[in-house]
Amino acid sequence: MKLTVFVQNKAVATLESPDNFEHVLTYHPGVAAEDFVSLLMPVRTKSYAYPELHPVFRMNLPEGYLLSVLQEQLGPHIGASPLSLLSVVGRNAIGRVKVAPEGADPVAPAPAFELRDILRGDNSEAAFVELVHRYAQSGVSGVVPKFLSPGTQELPEGHHKSTLATERFIIKGTTEKLPGVALNEHFCMRVAQLAFGHAARTEVSDDGQALVVHRFDYAADGATRLGMEDLCSLLALRPEQKYESTWEKVANRIKNVTPPACQAQALSHLGDLLLLTYALRNADCHTKNIALLYSGSEDVRLAPVYDMLTITVYDDYCKNPPGMSVHGRSTWSPGKALELYLQTHCGLKPQHIEQRVERLCQAVVDVSPDVVSASRTFKNFERVGPRMLHAWNEGLNSLRLRKTWSLPSLAPLLQAEGLADVARPKEPPREKLGRSPLPLMS
Repeated sequence: MKLTVFVQNKAVATLESPDNFEHVLTYHPGVAAEDFVSLLMPVRTKSYAYPELHPVFRMNLPEGYLLSVLQEQLGPHIGASPLSLLSVVGRNAIGRVKVAPEGADPVAPAPAFELRDILRGDNSEAAFVELVHRYAQSGVSGVVPKFLSPGTQELPEGHHKSTLATERFIIKGTTEKLPGVALNEHFCMRVAQLAFGHAARTEVSDDGQALVVHRFDYAADGATRLGMEDLCSLLALRPEQKYESTWEKVANRIKNVTPPACQAQALSHLGDLLLLTYALRNADCHTKNIALLYSGSEDVRLAPVYDMLTITVYDDYCKNPPGMSVHGRSTWSPGKALELYLQTHCGLKPQHIEQRVERLCQAVVDVSPDVVSASRTFKNFERVGPRMLHAWNEGLNSLRLRKTWSLPSLAPLLQAEGLADVARPKEPPREKLGRSPLPLMS
């Protein structure tokens, strides 16, 4: 199979796997230098040959369970190789790069296939596109179910808007294991917005069950797509290796791929993200949840904060440490390691660190009353909201990097609202292997 790679809907390269093992990308003659496919693959005449799919394309394949579903359902019809799957999902990727079969229109939806068994008799193109967008979450990751809006589509019932514009939003749902997760992420993103401003805009449905994230891979004109690559891709890690890195490696790679004029701001925003991760107890901050945006090789910046949530309030994640270590420490009490990292890798002076911590703490205090209100309004949030406030209070205490700092506490609010004593999440019991279910015979 041979695919065409597009940048801003212009054909710039060919992607193929001649032997079904090695993957080769070859730029077309005359492609402009600014139409590069990846920060790791500048335009050149020599092909880029990888033993696996190139990192920038691996980034745009779904992960885990959803990948297995897509392979199982589409495999018999188009094959289950990475290139085959990319031929289906590659036109709805995050960022300015799209991939489509040779000769296909990069803007048009994927063509319909004979999927009668899968679609229960409905093999129309609309049904196929619905299936693809349900399972093929191109370019987005995390523990929360989500998909890119494929077109003008009805929002969840109860939302105050009636339609979604094409490709402008990411919709996130909920699961039984993550009750109230839409509200959880929404309030965490509110904290990020208030504290630093550099965060994706979110809205939550009136019933609290769905989160709408405004996509940020568009330029100021609202039409031009920006390039986007997550740090998992830029570190040449497989998606399943997204936790196999450190904050130091992330900072160093950002320095390597950003021009000198952009480095200070990118690393400064990285410091904000690190502080949010500890304050909000986001144990799911990994390399796929950190990304760079760019309009060209001289304009590279850190993407706004996204996928920020207090994951430790859920039983399955309550014992999880931070997703990546800082100076070798993978703990919610990093001590001096946090301040050392912010100074040496993000270029922040002690007084600037204190100012950011104060802004972040104040944002947590300002959002907390809304969390209390939501916990009394939405049944699926009644336990999660108070747990979040306790986790945030512990997070604020972990940011007291110096004994002389006077930081606010949520203890007075918790006491006043009768939430001082809240049942904490409990790690589910693990099945003990090697024991017979039969009673012992005497």
